[in-house]
Amino acid sequence: MMAAAKAREKKNFQVVDFLYKYGTLITILLLIVIFGTVTDNFLSTSNIIIILRSISIVTIIAIGLTVSLSVGGFDLSVGSVASLANAIVISMYVWHGQNVGLGIAVTIVFCLVVGVINALLVINFKIQDMLMTLATMFVFQGVALTYTRGATISQNMVMPSGDFATGQIPKLFSKMGQVPWIIIIMLLIVAVVHIFLTYTKHGRYMYMIGGNQEAAKLSGIAVSKYRLIAYLISALFAAVGGIMLGARVMNAEVNAGAPYLMDAVAAAFIGYSVFGAGKPNAFGTFAGAVLIGILSNGLIMLSIPYYAMDIVKGSVLALALGITYYKRKH
Repeated sequence: MMAAAKAREKKNFQVVDFLYKYGTLITILLLIVIFGTVTDNFLSTSNIIIILRSISIVTIIAIGLTVSLSVGGFDLSVGSVASLANAIVISMYVWHGQNVGLGIAVTIVFCLVVGVINALLVINFKIQDMLMTLATMFVFQGVALTYTRGATISQNMVMPSGDFATGQIPKLFSKMGQVPWIIIIMLLIVAVVHIFLTYTKHGRYMYMIGGNQEAAKLSGIAVSKYRLIAYLISALFAAVGGIMLGARVMNAEVNAGAPYLMDAVAAAFIGYSVFGAGKPNAFGTFAGAVLIGILSNGLIMLSIPYYAMDIVKGSVLALALGITYYKRKH
């Protein structure tokens, strides 16, 4: 009797373990089959490119969030940093007439300063990462709004003086937001961060810190330094995401990066379970972003109202969190 119960328990565990490791990838395949069957153009080359382009910015921002999660942090300010980057880079061209390289460089420097601020506040005040970055999220969002005066920045816009802006967005910059470059940049970032976290000692140190900060400190790892690096990387990729957004839409909308936060969080947490990693990882985050992209694209093709999208995304995130934390406790 006891032997039969143990056998059933073992079998149930194996099923749960299999679903934990491969559930995300199986779900992606099932969605491809379902949407490919019920819609005409879902599996067309042009639609696949549309999906990859649509997830590019989310993936880049989510990769930065993944790095912050690897050290046990949680950078909720990535959406606001992307908004700030979007505003700065477009303003560098439209307001100040700068060249491509200088515009991008200035934007990245400003956003790295944001990363330093986040890290210093979290490390020095020892406040939980999620709570502190929730506060800074509103601060940086306010900075972006103040900088733009709550207006959209675009070519030929009317300035406060009443004159028209004379700067032009460089054609080279606009190419970054077009296919295939936006997809290539996304895939390169995923590959580089995957290699960094998985195959370098610095990546392994970050995972050790995320697993047990005190043990990592006792092992001689410079915990504060690596947490600072993690927040710098998170801010860097949020900046890159904001820059790519500017290159894609060719303007800077108010709080343009804010909607990407939820998708980035969902992608990063869905990625925990891919291949049973059980931890934040770049490939898993990419798979999570692909899942969200396929869901959004398929639902749009089925004419599901846009305001119902968040219900689906929230449900997927809740399911991913449920599986992740269930597995951790068993």
